[in-house]
Amino acid sequence: MSNTSNKSEFFQSKVLGHPAGLFVLFFTEMWERFSFYGMRVLLVNFLTMALVGYNPGWEWSAENAGALFGTYAMLLYLTPIVGGIVADKFTGYRWAVVIGALIMTLGHASMALETEASLYIGLGLLVIGTGFFKPTMTSIISEMYKDLPEKKDGAYTIFYMGVNAGAFFGMMLCGYLAEKVGWSWGFGLAGVFMLLGTLQFWLAKPLFGDIGGVPKKAASHEVEGVQEPGGNVDDLINAGSENEAKRNPFTLIDRVLIWICSIVVLAYAINDPLRSIVDIDLFSMLQIGEFAGQYVGVLIGLGLFLFLIISRIVRYDKITRDRMIAFIIFAFFTVFFWMSFEQGASSLVIFARDSVQRVLIGDSAVIFNIVNALLTIAPLVIITWVLFLLAKRTGRKIPGSNVVLIICFGGVWSVAGWMLYRDFNTTAYDVTFQKEKVAVLNEKTGQQEVDEDGEPIFNLIAITEGRDLSSIEPDMIVNDTVTVGEAFLTIGEGDGINIITKDNAGEAFAYLSEEQSVKKREYASKIDRDNGIVKAQVLKVKDDWVEITVSWFSILNSFFIIAFASLISKWWDSKYNPSASVKYGLGLIIMAIGFGLLAMGSYGLVEGVKVSMIWLILAYLFHTLGELCLSPVGLSYVSKLVPARMIAFMFGMWYLAIAIGNKLAAVLGGQIENITEQYSMSTFFLIFTIVPLVAGILVIFSGRLLNKLMHGVK
Repeated sequence: MSNTSNKSEFFQSKVLGHPAGLFVLFFTEMWERFSFYGMRVLLVNFLTMALVGYNPGWEWSAENAGALFGTYAMLLYLTPIVGGIVADKFTGYRWAVVIGALIMTLGHASMALETEASLYIGLGLLVIGTGFFKPTMTSIISEMYKDLPEKKDGAYTIFYMGVNAGAFFGMMLCGYLAEKVGWSWGFGLAGVFMLLGTLQFWLAKPLFGDIGGVPKKAASHEVEGVQEPGGNVDDLINAGSENEAKRNPFTLIDRVLIWICSIVVLAYAINDPLRSIVDIDLFSMLQIGEFAGQYVGVLIGLGLFLFLIISRIVRYDKITRDRMIAFIIFAFFTVFFWMSFEQGASSLVIFARDSVQRVLIGDSAVIFNIVNALLTIAPLVIITWVLFLLAKRTGRKIPGSNVVLIICFGGVWSVAGWMLYRDFNTTAYDVTFQKEKVAVLNEKTGQQEVDEDGEPIFNLIAITEGRDLSSIEPDMIVNDTVTVGEAFLTIGEGDGINIITKDNAGEAFAYLSEEQSVKKREYASKIDRDNGIVKAQVLKVKDDWVEITVSWFSILNSFFIIAFASLISKWWDSKYNPSASVKYGLGLIIMAIGFGLLAMGSYGLVEGVKVSMIWLILAYLFHTLGELCLSPVGLSYVSKLVPARMIAFMFGMWYLAIAIGNKLAAVLGGQIENITEQYSMSTFFLIFTIVPLVAGILVIFSGRLLNKLMHGVK
């Protein structure tokens, strides 16, 4: 069967006006994003959570967690360049999807073991698997619609909704299981859906024919403005006219410099967490005084990279040269955007956990539960309807794939239903317990600190069951009252219960059953630590209670994208469509406003006080609006501004800029504890207010220069 006949048959099986195969890709990408974002929202929270508590983590510093996560996020944008080459030359797109998905499934399974070795192995497998998976999905769509360009925008819009639906449910459900039941449940759920998503894709082979199959001969691949790099790099490099290829070939020096710069980037990415976590420095021979050797290496690599870029650009004619300079300016400002935006995976997770008031009682809890139920059920109903249409259209041709999808959605409905049922049946209890007054001493003088009125300052530390009360002065023991919530629990006033801290500050507490108490004692004995269990007595049974999970706030980005993407798109299609520089500037400035709101909300924040969650909700709103203004612009200018022979190289440069932004985001986000301790939380957020604000203003005022450099490209 020819490729033409395959495509003809392919487009005969339609769902919502598009080939059924598009929705197979939709669900495949949805489950991959489910697993990716489900794990992503947990990692920093898990690493930095206290070693003893209701849901213990590894008690890493935010700095070390940021170093590891930053390297992971950075490599996720670099390996797809290699994965695209392998898919083009050897495996084909469909096999690359399967290989990548299976490797990622093993990565999730490894992380669910919660050992240090399994964590590193799991992250490594996720990076490798993403390298195969990420560039190939959009490449399959591009191949599917090669002869129907008028349908391509609609196809990518549908596909994009799958991306956000997966991110939405992954962060919601994996986050809920991880925080309410245990980390391994969250990591494990991500892996289960990754595996099932792979299986449904593989069983849908009859729909695709030769599309995305193993390549039979070298072929050039189109480069879409909205797709990620998945084309054969050599083909892309050698695309274009013969005259251009002869006029500006990649020289031996060019290729050597590309390899050297790539090695430096990879070495830095690996070295940074090694240096922070285990004190191993691969760049130690380059250290100059207090200036770390890895940064010397990065500066050397940056210098060589700039030489490579400049030497390439000057070989082109003036118009081509100017356009490439314009593209580089856009790439430069991209770093500042992602450096700030990606705080959502590091510092904002820690902020939401430790500094945001997430507990609601009474009517407030009921209202949140209703809103959360609507947020959960409405999109699930819509996507399930799409699944019904797909199964109805393709039931006989790909029955196995449809059965797997039905199992997947049965699982999602079950977990979501359990989550909502649990939250609607959670009750609040006021409990009293004993705390010890511990004097706060000045680190330099050793004297007790005093407040503005000259009164001595004490910290109040919960007295655990292992403490000998006779060793504490009676006047240093005080009673305290907190509210705990628990689902499906019936206890009365005067009953004795066990509670344990559930945050790093020791201010929030959770109920422990007898079975949980036994496990906490065994775990504490294993790690030779106090078990943290506190004896308490119920004072009052209250109304409905809900504690919003840390991960819930992260779903707002996906929700706001779905809610506002079409509105922004209509703006771009209207006569008021701004220039690229204005879009870039607006993206940076609008996102800066979000951080400005956080700086305002956390101004004057002191220990023990938490801010209203409305500040974080508004921040995510402005961050998303900024993303919608800026994110779609950059890639579309690769094919518009860059000569064919440089497209693959500049695609790599674009993703390098995003990778650097992600790494900087995690490194700077890891400083949240240090900056807050030395200055304030508000100061920390001001950094991410001022930097993108200045960058946004600069790029807007560069509009005339950029328009001139683009020579009529719109």
